[in-house]
Amino acid sequence: MQGGMRGKLPLSPSSPAKHTRHPPCNVSVFLVAAQLGQKVAVLDYVEASVRGTTWGLGGTCVNVGCIPKKLMHQAALLGTAVKDAKKYGWKIPEPVSHDWATMSQAVQNHVKSLNWGHRVQLQDRKVKYLNMKGSLVDEHTIRGMNAKGKEMTVTARNVVIATGGRPKYPTHVPGALEFGISMMKWPHVGLECAGFLTGIGLDTTVMVRSIALRGFDQQMSRLVTDYMEAYGTRFSWDAVPKKVEKLPSGLLQVTWTDTQSKQEHQDAFNTVLWAVGRAPETKTLNLKQVGVELNEDTGKVIVAADERTSMSNIFAIGDIAQGRPELTPTAIKAGKLLARRLAGHSISFMCAGVFQVPTTVFTPLEYGCVGLSEEEAERRCGKENVEVYHAFYKPLEFTVAERDAGQCYIKVVCEGHGDQRVLGLHFTGPNAGEVTQGFALGLQCGFTYAQLRDTVGIHPTCAEELTKINITKRSGLDATVTGC
Repeated sequence: MQGGMRGKLPLSPSSPAKHTRHPPCNVSVFLVAAQLGQKVAVLDYVEASVRGTTWGLGGTCVNVGCIPKKLMHQAALLGTAVKDAKKYGWKIPEPVSHDWATMSQAVQNHVKSLNWGHRVQLQDRKVKYLNMKGSLVDEHTIRGMNAKGKEMTVTARNVVIATGGRPKYPTHVPGALEFGISMMKWPHVGLECAGFLTGIGLDTTVMVRSIALRGFDQQMSRLVTDYMEAYGTRFSWDAVPKKVEKLPSGLLQVTWTDTQSKQEHQDAFNTVLWAVGRAPETKTLNLKQVGVELNEDTGKVIVAADERTSMSNIFAIGDIAQGRPELTPTAIKAGKLLARRLAGHSISFMCAGVFQVPTTVFTPLEYGCVGLSEEEAERRCGKENVEVYHAFYKPLEFTVAERDAGQCYIKVVCEGHGDQRVLGLHFTGPNAGEVTQGFALGLQCGFTYAQLRDTVGIHPTCAEELTKINITKRSGLDATVTGC
């Protein structure tokens, strides 16, 4: 996720630099290129949001995306842990409350430390950093303009565009832009935000136009939302917003229509957050004028498998590239491989399809997955050619705390014949990202159900339940795990 950055990477020979830790994609490509002996300049500029918000070097993920989101999710998990701790014998004075300002300041302090660290890394690599808004003059020339209107030009043999995107507002809804705030589009982000807001004690409602977690396995999606509802998040399903109005009290009154009953509803809230789309940052780059082809529907840059655009020396990586997963790790990997190719050190490129990329939804009950959903596997292979192994399990941590584990579930989607190659793996439960990461390697290597069953599990863990899975959906048998 590289939203809000207007970056260019002119490359030409220079001296190498030392190794660095993993930065976001719109920084990593520059650092790797410099490390491999290229002369590098980066133009980086952040347009203020509708609410006047700006941020530092690092793009959406570092500043307003993955990093702050995960830290706030952790804050909510700690709130649950405090409640669980009493069952484990901890004496905790009442009342326990959460202070938003303390959390927010701590998160922002960490984000600023990352901004500073990225600046230092660029400096150490002798990368020329220009805090300027860039646009192309021709295929080898970039015009930069700073906040004071001062201009300069940079010429380069190769140019890499890693500008990402910015959240959109539903401008057709009266009051949406004036009174709401916007965030990232991905279908899981709205649920993640609602989850941690509920977790720190705020009254939260999610308005869903059709289905939650579009693009994910829908059985898993329902488990996630069922868990959220059980723990206090409200949902308004099949709801289409019509307008937002500010009441004399200062509250925001939202009017929406139920698409099933056709009835109109209203409710008042302190804050309205929109998660309805994201636009690529390509409009001001002068791309079409210099021959870079765009997708007319999405505004994204059309790229080949090697990230090359219709202009042979101009490349695009990350969220602005058409057909690429809008995920930070894939953008980082693509950027690093591109830098190595441009420096003549490699011929490899990012070839993993979107369904091979693991991901995790950081909702109160986390959901990790890699590979195909059950629906997609059946669409591709035919239902009769797909075997699904599944199990409901209870994390050991939930037992003493007496927490409901009804939505803790694992599902392995396999080919229904031969060696039963694993097509997809899905997990809801604690630390879903940590569980899913290792199994993603197995799926990339083409592992089979038999190999999964032959793997020795680590006891007692949630992840080991995947190695014990043996009930198929087709059998109709009870999939509840019993025993330790």
